[in-house]
Amino acid sequence: MAPPRPKPAEPAAPTAPLTRELVLRALRQIDRAGAALPPSTVYELVYRGRRYPPRAVAEWAHRLATGDAAARWPHPAGTPTNTALEALDFTISTKRPVLAPGHAADAAESADGLYLGGPEPMPVAAEPKAKYAPAGPPPAPYAKAEALAELLISEEELDAALAGLARRRNLLLQGPPGTGKTFLARRLAWLLLGARDESRLELVQFHPSYGYEDFVLGFRPDAQGQFRLVPGVLPLLCQRAAADPARPYVLVIDELNRGQVARIFGELLGLLEADKRGPAHALRLPYAPPDAPRFFVPDNLFVVATLNLADRSLSPLDYALRRRFAVVELRPQFGPRLGALLAAHGVPTALAGRLTARLTALNQTISDDPGLGPEFALGHSYFVPPPGPLPNAAEWLRLVIDQEIAPLLADYWRDEPATAAAQLRKLRGVLE
Repeated sequence: MAPPRPKPAEPAAPTAPLTRELVLRALRQIDRAGAALPPSTVYELVYRGRRYPPRAVAEWAHRLATGDAAARWPHPAGTPTNTALEALDFTISTKRPVLAPGHAADAAESADGLYLGGPEPMPVAAEPKAKYAPAGPPPAPYAKAEALAELLISEEELDAALAGLARRRNLLLQGPPGTGKTFLARRLAWLLLGARDESRLELVQFHPSYGYEDFVLGFRPDAQGQFRLVPGVLPLLCQRAAADPARPYVLVIDELNRGQVARIFGELLGLLEADKRGPAHALRLPYAPPDAPRFFVPDNLFVVATLNLADRSLSPLDYALRRRFAVVELRPQFGPRLGALLAAHGVPTALAGRLTARLTALNQTISDDPGLGPEFALGHSYFVPPPGPLPNAAEWLRLVIDQEIAPLLADYWRDEPATAAAQLRKLRGVLE
């Protein structure tokens, strides 16, 4: 008698889809319950300044999706889980190293190896002696009339931004992506300097790997492999500004909230305030040698920073830092100024009018969507033409819509593809 044939394996039940809203619900429940999650070994999910083990969060959200409190997340820790969470616009980072108890002596022994050269003090890398002034002709003057010709904001809005910068010494430009924050930051700096003077302007972009050692002071290896104390962007610019007190200097910080702001600034947070400038408020930097002069921010240094409101995976800005800035909100500018700019580059006036009206309506739809909001509105920078006339204005607009706006709308309404398609059809319709 032939043995019975084994039953064919039943197909595995499909995995419940993981959405961003489910993960956010899981994070809220974890915080409210104070749940002790199993720690991860390498990676962490970073959300609003807190860190969570990615797989434990994914499993919690998976149980919400399935309605089964005992359900297991079907993917292992590491790349499979991290990829699923990153696809939902969450930030996954490598864990911060934590010194295990009882290893302090090992750490001290390792640190001793940094001080090469015996008992002699650690050499401090000095600032290069090169002149900062350009070798060519003096920088071209820059006045308000030129700025207004380049910008889409009104003269009153420009004056208000300059007044905030003059009053607080620190200005924060915040708004949805594509609203010209970095473009405006440079023009504000040039107006303050009175010229397109790059020798008195420093631009730095924060990111998750940027730290105090890059911005203020830290140890770095030199060409001989020895570790030296090297000043970062801020002290070098402050040194130049202090040596030239009669003229203003500007530091532009792009994407301020992409870095860990409190860690990057450290103890210098207080020195940014307008009434804490100058030698009277100088502080000793942690890594500086005992005989090094104390550090201060000179009165003629101005800071202009930009902040993207749409990236919810980033930590909210430290309130202690935020209150030291005057804040200017930038909004999409789909009005007559953009229409005139498009017409000047060869876009027919009727087409420019239909386009700006349609984009205004689309931004209202985005603002009214409870899953999005006004911080996700489309910025006007997408539709600012490149310099010079457009050979085919309609074709240029079509490419912008298909290659830049369409993917963005698909991402906004990833759970509602019909909504994204309907809005895209309406936008493409202005070209017909």
